[in-house]
Amino acid sequence: MPALAPWQQRILVRTRETLDAQRLGHALLFCGPALLGKRAVADALAAHILGADTDARVAQLIAAGTHPDFHRVSFGLTKDGSKLRSEIVIEQIRDLSQKLSLTPQYGRAQVAIVDPADAVNNAACNALLKTLEEPQPGRHLWLIAANPARLPATIRSRCQRIEFRLPPRDEALAWLAARGHAAADAAEALDAAQGHPGLAAEWLDTGGLQLRREVQKDLAGIARGEVAVVSTAQRWAGDEHAASRLRHAADLALARAAGLTDPAGIGKLAAWFDAANRTRDLLRTTVRADLAITELLLAWRDSAKRH
Repeated sequence: MPALAPWQQRILVRTRETLDAQRLGHALLFCGPALLGKRAVADALAAHILGADTDARVAQLIAAGTHPDFHRVSFGLTKDGSKLRSEIVIEQIRDLSQKLSLTPQYGRAQVAIVDPADAVNNAACNALLKTLEEPQPGRHLWLIAANPARLPATIRSRCQRIEFRLPPRDEALAWLAARGHAAADAAEALDAAQGHPGLAAEWLDTGGLQLRREVQKDLAGIARGEVAVVSTAQRWAGDEHAASRLRHAADLALARAAGLTDPAGIGKLAAWFDAANRTRDLLRTTVRADLAITELLLAWRDSAKRH
């Protein structure tokens, strides 16, 4: 199992101590921003409960994904098997409930993790609530959610919350440095990610920071009238990074608005921020992406001309 980040280790130690003191309920909700390691902590806690700390065989089964008392529920295949579903459905929760009703094969406990729990659809939520309301000894049902507000209040109220928050900046920078990233790049990425080390690491690992720099350069060039709008829009829409470019563009507009004191200018940037996010949503429809992005960038250019 990969080493945990410092903030993950703190949460694990605290939660494990609560568990060992028998003050931890059967239902937990691991919540907080995506990419902060909620699943890694849940997996480590599950390994502790199932005895991996003292039994190498248990650790091997968990690592191989074959431990009979450790159940993971996530996006399953569609009925025709052609792709993954975009939600967790009732059949999956019913199957999980049936497994949890059985005696643990290794005799210690059963642990089930639903991730992402905020993708459980309405029908499945009702089945999940029933399982939460009828706990059995030695059964642990844990939910992982970046957007817990999407879960019904009846489900949230039956879970103890394990909260994940952004760590201190110095700790995040040290963690990024330990992953082999240059200090300047780490600082730039962390600032761009508004202090989120997981998001910063993803950008640094996958070229997202360079993509953000390119988007910033394009927007500046368009604002000065030095970069053609249509060809830029075609380039932005021309590969699998279109949604990421629009996300970066929206974030950059928001960052620029934060540095202004003029209410009218702030209002225009806020409106453009909303438009960029709407355009990103349009990428999932049949609308031509290059035309939608062209309209967005024309609005950016026109707004810059008025200032």
